[in-house]
Amino acid sequence: MRVLIFVLLLVGLYSCKHDELVKSRNFTKVEIETLLQDSLLNVRALEINEGRVVAATSSGKILRSVLSYMQDFEEGNYWLSTEDSLIPSNFRAIAFQGDYTFTLSIGNPAKLFQDGSLVYYEANPKAFYDSMDFWNDQEGIAIGDPTNDCMSVIITRDGGDSWTKISCDDLPKAKAGEAAFAASDTNIAIIGDHTWVATGGKASRILYSPDKGKIWDVYDTPIIQGKETTGIYSMDFYDEKNGFAIGGDYTKPNDTLNNKIRTNDAGKTWQVVANGKGPGYRSCIQYVPNSDGKELVVIGFKGIDYSNDAGDSWKHLSDEGYYTIRFLNDSVAYAAGKGRISKLTFRE
Repeated sequence: MRVLIFVLLLVGLYSCKHDELVKSRNFTKVEIETLLQDSLLNVRALEINEGRVVAATSSGKILRSVLSYMQDFEEGNYWLSTEDSLIPSNFRAIAFQGDYTFTLSIGNPAKLFQDGSLVYYEANPKAFYDSMDFWNDQEGIAIGDPTNDCMSVIITRDGGDSWTKISCDDLPKAKAGEAAFAASDTNIAIIGDHTWVATGGKASRILYSPDKGKIWDVYDTPIIQGKETTGIYSMDFYDEKNGFAIGGDYTKPNDTLNNKIRTNDAGKTWQVVANGKGPGYRSCIQYVPNSDGKELVVIGFKGIDYSNDAGDSWKHLSDEGYYTIRFLNDSVAYAAGKGRISKLTFRE
């Protein structure tokens, strides 16, 4: 078993362009700098917080020891240490909140760690957690596939020291074959107290809470669904009203029908956009910061694509494949996938 947890220390702070609207900006290329390469890497969980990139991954049952790398890419220094072998074998969700890094495993038993200390454990043959995020330093949420007749939702209100699973009595009932995808740790979107959770599979819907997970509603979407491999794989919101989701069917990655949807009413209704054109299946979508909700980047194992008109049209920037991406500022992002973690610089 080999699990790699990376903490990448970045030089420089987030640079914003608050005084500029970039509606007319048009990226035409992306420069890719590979920061860490290892054939055993398989990264689907990546976050940026307080000048640091945090990524968690597992290569499966390769080595008995569990290795943790900490590397400062700017100075070229890294340290190698051995962690507790109780850390699980496959992380797909990570959150860097306050002074703590949280990692959540898929599969049975589900284990959630706070800096390596076990804070949540769930033994269930149906357990499979997909994504995790925080509202603030004290309150956070993680979601997973149904173990009963609703999506699995666990919440902390004490900074991550303890987590409680919400009863199905307080959640919308799941449809037959409805689950979620642990493709890029982007099934959850949070803006203020508002929370959206994307499901996928034979049914692909949006669970919505206006009050940090106390009450919930559910909305249908027109994205392709009906098979275990179809539906929303990733979702992002720019503000309380405007959001975008992408997915498709990863077994048919070139299909471009009904795999890109957009909302401008807080997720209540969604419209298919760029139907039959633009990117096919992609595993992660992110709004470009400070873009007035116009610029989007999607990535997947088929490459990197960009839109500067809120998803109406798309430009293919690269065939290089990744699973997940997060932006540092409005032109620099970090991406991870099979075999590598890279710095992406977008240029006009």
